[in-house]
Amino acid sequence: MKLISWNVNGIRACCGKGFADIFAQQDADFFCLQETKMQEGQLDLQFDGYQSFWNYAEKKGYSGTAVFTRHQPLSVSYGIGVDEHDHEGRVVTLEMPDFYLVTVYTPNSQDGLKRLDYRMTWEDDFRHFLLQLDAKKPVIVCGDMNVAHQEIDLKNPKTNHNNAGFTDEERDKFSVLLDSGFTDSFRFLHPDEVKYSWWSYRMRAREKNIGWRIDYFLTSDRLKSQISSADILTDIYGSDHCPVVLEMR
Repeated sequence: MKLISWNVNGIRACCGKGFADIFAQQDADFFCLQETKMQEGQLDLQFDGYQSFWNYAEKKGYSGTAVFTRHQPLSVSYGIGVDEHDHEGRVVTLEMPDFYLVTVYTPNSQDGLKRLDYRMTWEDDFRHFLLQLDAKKPVIVCGDMNVAHQEIDLKNPKTNHNNAGFTDEERDKFSVLLDSGFTDSFRFLHPDEVKYSWWSYRMRAREKNIGWRIDYFLTSDRLKSQISSADILTDIYGSDHCPVVLEMR
């Protein structure tokens, strides 16, 4: 089973940069999107053999998530059941026979950490949501989680300390999530590998590989023996993020 996750930073823009060809080449069972930045009816994006599920933000041109799947889910839900968080289109959950698949676009703490307090509330509520699912069946969660967990996960940890995405608070919350029973699939298989999934559009950061690893596939710990590969597809363009991939036995 192959799963892809990609923050496309605007699916309409990404479609103008070869998204359909990339989608076909990857030939995934599940293809999860974050930051779709669109409203219902703005784009008719369909692929043979797939059905799709979209969660749109109420604010136009903002946030948004989606999942394309070859497999019929038992049920689909949107958001995490907390009104404070469920207006920005940040979560889609598919219940499959043997697991839950959750795609998430975690709120950014923003410049000046204006939204850090909100982010902390989100982290606690999202973890609670995942643990409720995990109590029923194993969970695979993927997406742009807007945090570089360890110093190895970004090019310049010292100069970025306490910037959004690399605050002690955000990193600690990610550790708490992992300690609650989840495995970072890429780091599990590649404990020392330096690879990034996001680069600023400024200062030719991608060309220089000045990046951050902020896009993840996490699995419930009891699934980690089924992880066959996890990678970051740095050769794929079309967004300021690149896709990440998980393959399960």
